[in-house]
Amino acid sequence: MTKAKLQSRRQFVVSAATATGGLLVGLTVPADAAEFAKQSWAVDSADPREVNAWVVIEPDETVILRCPMAEMGQGTGSGLPMLLAEELECDWSKVKVEFASVNRNIRENTIYGDQMTAGSRGIRTTWPYVQQAGASARARLIQAAAAKWNVPVSECSASMGKVIHHASNRSLTFGALVADAAKVKLASEPAIKSPEQFKLAGTRQPRLDSATKSDGSAKFGIDTREKDQLFASIMSCPVFGGKLVSVDEGPIKGARGIKQVVRLDDAVAVVADNYWRANEALKKLKPVWDGGAAARTNSIQFAQDYRDALDGPMVAARNDGDAKSAIAKSQHVITAEYETPLLAHATMEPCNATVHLQKDRLDIWMGSQSALENAKMAAQEAGLKPEQVYFHQLYLGGGFGRRTFGDELRQAVRVAKAGKITVPLQLLWSREQDMHADRYRPQSAIRLKGALTPDGKLEAIFIQSVCGSIQRSTGRPVPDGIDGTALEGIGPSVPYNKVPNWYTGQMLKNTHVPVAYWRAVGGSQNCFYLESFIDELAHAAGKDPLEFRRGLTDRADSLSVLNKLEEISNWHKPLPAGRGRGLSLVENHGAVGGQIAEVTVTADGAVKVDRVFAATDAYHVVNPNLVDAQIEGGVIFGMTAMMYGEVTIKNGAAVQSNFNDYRMVRITDAPDTVTALALTGGRDKQGKPKWGGVGECSVAPIAAAIANAIFAASGKRIRSLPLKNLNLKELASL
Repeated sequence: MTKAKLQSRRQFVVSAATATGGLLVGLTVPADAAEFAKQSWAVDSADPREVNAWVVIEPDETVILRCPMAEMGQGTGSGLPMLLAEELECDWSKVKVEFASVNRNIRENTIYGDQMTAGSRGIRTTWPYVQQAGASARARLIQAAAAKWNVPVSECSASMGKVIHHASNRSLTFGALVADAAKVKLASEPAIKSPEQFKLAGTRQPRLDSATKSDGSAKFGIDTREKDQLFASIMSCPVFGGKLVSVDEGPIKGARGIKQVVRLDDAVAVVADNYWRANEALKKLKPVWDGGAAARTNSIQFAQDYRDALDGPMVAARNDGDAKSAIAKSQHVITAEYETPLLAHATMEPCNATVHLQKDRLDIWMGSQSALENAKMAAQEAGLKPEQVYFHQLYLGGGFGRRTFGDELRQAVRVAKAGKITVPLQLLWSREQDMHADRYRPQSAIRLKGALTPDGKLEAIFIQSVCGSIQRSTGRPVPDGIDGTALEGIGPSVPYNKVPNWYTGQMLKNTHVPVAYWRAVGGSQNCFYLESFIDELAHAAGKDPLEFRRGLTDRADSLSVLNKLEEISNWHKPLPAGRGRGLSLVENHGAVGGQIAEVTVTADGAVKVDRVFAATDAYHVVNPNLVDAQIEGGVIFGMTAMMYGEVTIKNGAAVQSNFNDYRMVRITDAPDTVTALALTGGRDKQGKPKWGGVGECSVAPIAAAIANAIFAASGKRIRSLPLKNLNLKELASL
């Protein structure tokens, strides 16, 4: 028997394209092996071709822009370079991008910022220093050219990769100037452009990583292959917080390719010469665990505890006017209780990290949403200084908040250290480990009361929320009993400003199950709650849901989104029986977004989401193509949670283990989606241009939009998720 040749992802893409005869059309796959192997991260020291730490110019005039943020499909790896190029005044067609060095960031006083790609921060919190880096590089190039010509700097400008002396019409390319520009010391940093001055940013441009992701050459963490690399598969204690008691190595003793079994306090790993052997061997082990008291808990008990806690004491997180008195005096009060379960992140690429631990150096290859903090954590685990860690950032196959903590990296370093492994080691979580060892979206329950005036206006809203605290779960104190992540969408961050009396009370309730950031964070559940309830209030008031929302706000951003939704959806056009439209309007992570879902509800209670219309006001955007893609992806992500998403706990452990019992929205479920921007521009309170996030804001509205559309089609209210657990025929009509 001959040994089968394993294909790389790129080889598979090429061969599959050739076999099917259709995928290859218009697709050029580089044949150069060196191009295929080219690393995506920057060198860790100063490069003689660089103008500054952000900009490298090669002899052929290729401009390499360094991106400080992770790229996990959201497009930041193309958006930030556009801002850099905007200020640099280079030729965009000659731009390439690489990930900024984490090691250099550590050694040079965080020159690339915190490198935290979470909370829709990719553009909205990094634009000032990215633009400044581009402007600074441009100024250095201009000054270098002026010195060569012995002319005033004021007579020179940069455009399309050249510096031009207008009086003599002379020009020099950036490539010819880079060596001199690198030596220039600026007396002061130049001013950066405002969005009104942009020429490149704000336009539709192709993504920089589309070609490499299409031909399979883009390197993700899971693709890492270093010389003499070993592989590890790991199993954590299924009960969160539990410990490993013992494990019998007998079933795999002497098995081909198995190097060793490594025991950690709360996990066991098998190290082998390839991942398949490591994972198959791990399955044969029967570790004994001690889950403690938590092993006697389950989701039924948790759900009841959360509902009961709604009657407990609350900490006032928002208290405008006197909502309690207004509710007590009102003749028209609507009350509803909602609840949502734990959710897994379920990224397409399971968590993984490759480490090479040596006496005085640690190399890391992985995709991370928080590369800088992960590197520091790994240094501590390895007993090294942070500057001895070399972090090679790669693409992520999805993040959604999961890849900020570095749990897989922590385990990889511990396995390498405990096993005295001195060659590169890739620790890859199986899908089951990825599901069972997640940090989930918090479970929560909520009670909402609304008081309507005789003419149908919302006079007061009174909210009592019980939710797991992400801050407490991730080891941060909450001394005042308020966790802002659990308030998103029901506290200060709402799109309405004309409700005179508003109370939001919060109780934080954690179990042994770890919870953390999940795309849209608190807005993922709270926007479902509030916008479903706003819809209930609109119908109780006998008003059109869109017009009712208009009456709750005079904010320019909220009204812009509502107006755009009305325009693109044909909101007022009647639908046939069995079909309905539902609306949702949210403020999430610095932007306002709205979505309208059109659904069909069949006689037997089945639901099909036919179309989704989405409008977003992120104030300013770098590349509308990236925003459209984010919104379309967010709709699908949020639909999965609304219709199918649920992690249940039995005997203290997660039940769901793979996509057979944690279902995703599939292509047959996907609705036609129409996206539109409703940008109002403007400046913040500090007078700086406003930039909103999009990744989270695209997820938050969809659950309520679908639920409200189901009501419009069937008269049935959805007050708990996921939809798969409900039988619409058995729900009472309202």
